[in-house]
Amino acid sequence: MPTPRPHTARTARTARTLPATRVLLAAGTLVAALALTACDPEGADAGADTAAPLSAPPSAPPSAPPSAALSAPPSAAAPSGSPAAAGHTLVQAAKAGGLPAVTGEGALSDVPVDPGEMRDGMHLVAGTYRAAATGRPVLVLGVDSVPEDPSKRREHLWRGLIDYALQNGSTGTPTTAKPYPSGPLGGSVECLSLPEAPTTDVICGWADTSTAAVALFPRTTPAEAARLFTAMRADLEH
Repeated sequence: MPTPRPHTARTARTARTLPATRVLLAAGTLVAALALTACDPEGADAGADTAAPLSAPPSAPPSAPPSAALSAPPSAAAPSGSPAAAGHTLVQAAKAGGLPAVTGEGALSDVPVDPGEMRDGMHLVAGTYRAAATGRPVLVLGVDSVPEDPSKRREHLWRGLIDYALQNGSTGTPTTAKPYPSGPLGGSVECLSLPEAPTTDVICGWADTSTAAVALFPRTTPAEAARLFTAMRADLEH
């Protein structure tokens, strides 16, 4: 196929053959068109509209500064003097729930159950209290200012006390712990049996915002052990 020839030379020849009058008229028309375009207000407006987004001011700032939410005080913070903020402490009471502490022969000479991690400022309470009805000692072990979730520390104490009970006359498989009224100090009180029977060895434990404690009640019922444990707690926790 032959290559198309450019039309440049033909166009030039055609321009040279145009009469002078037609060339002048064409030039005048072109000048007039350029003048109208330069003065056309609509053309100027169109150019302004096209550039408007680049020069438009930024949107108005929000009514509240972004830092306002960060500087607002938390609404759910506990007051500094409340029990949740101050926490409770445990004491080695001479009498707990009406039961006298065992002293002299028969008193604890060491801590029979691992209490878990102990840090500065924590208090450990470990002792036995003689039950009036049976004369058998009730072993109590507790800690305060617990650094982790106190319910987890209660579980740790429970496991240690179950091992201690099984090595000292208790038998059977521990039952599932059941909740009981916790009394005026709040928190959670639960008890389990070794094994499940009308009269058996019972282990109870409490946990609140900062303390955890457990106790072993020989030859009793879970309901009676829970009642006595709550009464003892009132003298051991402040």
